[in-house]
Amino acid sequence: MKYCKKCVQPDTRPGLKFDSKGVCLPCNFAVQAEGIDWEERLSELKEIAEFGKQRNSFGYDCIVGVSGGKDSTRQAMYVRDELGMNPLLVSLNYPPEEITELGVVNISNMISLGFDCISISPNSQIWRGLMREGFFRHGNIFKASEMALYASAPRVAIAYHIPLIFLGENPAISYGALEIGSVSGDANRMKHANTLKGGPEAVLPENATEKDLFWYRFPDDEEMGMASIKMVFLGYYIKDFNNYKNAEFAIEHGLKIRNEPSEDIGDIDGFDALDDDFVIVNQVLKHLKFGFGKVTDNSCEAIRLGIMTRNEAIENVKKYDAKCADIYIKKLCHYLEITEEKFWEVAESFRNKEIWDKNKSGEWVLKCPLE
Repeated sequence: MKYCKKCVQPDTRPGLKFDSKGVCLPCNFAVQAEGIDWEERLSELKEIAEFGKQRNSFGYDCIVGVSGGKDSTRQAMYVRDELGMNPLLVSLNYPPEEITELGVVNISNMISLGFDCISISPNSQIWRGLMREGFFRHGNIFKASEMALYASAPRVAIAYHIPLIFLGENPAISYGALEIGSVSGDANRMKHANTLKGGPEAVLPENATEKDLFWYRFPDDEEMGMASIKMVFLGYYIKDFNNYKNAEFAIEHGLKIRNEPSEDIGDIDGFDALDDDFVIVNQVLKHLKFGFGKVTDNSCEAIRLGIMTRNEAIENVKKYDAKCADIYIKKLCHYLEITEEKFWEVAESFRNKEIWDKNKSGEWVLKCPLE
């Protein structure tokens, strides 16, 4: 297990590559960003906006997938207020047992800012079954949820004849996820992202049928081609599109964030994953498999933005990465209808023994700790 020389990104992240100097791709992209002609990118973005406006069939120029969080708040308002477009917001809702009060408040706030929004709530029993399978088969409770989150906007786009969809950040640039095959604004290969591989069959419970999977199945290339759907990473075109600027902007426009202690939620910022508590547990699973969690993700970006030193990031990662209060594990176990003993049995089965080892006290430690 190796770490980027500039940030704290480990090479265990799926798809990530380091250069010959031991620097990760996102850090190299950050350096390259200093020479970007942002006026040229804005000009390209305006052409994309015109593409949507000229193909407006029923009043909407584009779709923005939203959760009510920091990124979707800024995306929706940028598209409307800066590009002069009329977006249709699409919200893929978590089941009532999963969505947080913060999530309800924030999506309500976003709608109150003056947008039309379609809310999609897939069958909660199927959702639970898919989540259980994702946990037992892959050690990832959000594998099916990610499929639905990314498939819902194209499904609505095809149904309503809206050929332009805006997503947020490009994960290849932000995290080095090159499997999507694009380091530009083109998001049409997003379905090839690591978490979406295998389609819903990868988490299919025995009682599910094809008709239950509509919102989880990304439209195939023929469907997308016939509808002339263009998917675009909006963040690629905006110089200051990042977690911290987006959070600042969204808070100014009514976003409510978390106030739980970092040692309870494995997060030092409080502005991520506001609509769901299970993601806190999923960071524990990610940590067992890959050796890092949310604090690593956010610290890497903070280093690149110059608002945190690498030494400060190391300290934060060691103190808070993948921390999770028992209340969230109990909540997930209750939802999945399993015992806590079963949760830890399954979770431990996914621990990556190539990067973890037991010390003399019998505690699991990383073989190559961050330093």
